[in-house]
Amino acid sequence: MSHSPLQILQEHNLRITNCRQEVLKTFLERQMALSHSDLEEVLQKDFDRVTIYRTLKTFLDNDLVHKVLDDSGATKYALCSHSHAGEQSHDHEHVHFKCEKCGRTICIEEVSLPKITLPKGYINKEVSLLIQGVCDKCN
Repeated sequence: MSHSPLQILQEHNLRITNCRQEVLKTFLERQMALSHSDLEEVLQKDFDRVTIYRTLKTFLDNDLVHKVLDDSGATKYALCSHSHAGEQSHDHEHVHFKCEKCGRTICIEEVSLPKITLPKGYINKEVSLLIQGVCDKCN
């Protein structure tokens, strides 16, 4: 996604606020999954924790970010790589990779998860897979 924060917000028909632009800018700069506390650490001078939380919730509800499985216990979010224009839906069922050296958690869009059929009566809400190892930057 090579759009600016302003373009991304416009594409998703979201109100443009300083916090929304700064959160998107942070995701674009870092290129990895971030937790609420990661964002708070970067943006705490300008925005309070509740504003950052509400921004993440809005982004999640509007398909700008998706939740990422991470072994740390913290909920992390990754910026969706699709363009909203002309795309009705997409899934987030791809592999996430966590580097054991640097701690970065990233989406591996090129690898999709296999179709899983659950027993009768079970309803699939979300599927995720976390692979841990050493990333290309640390290798």
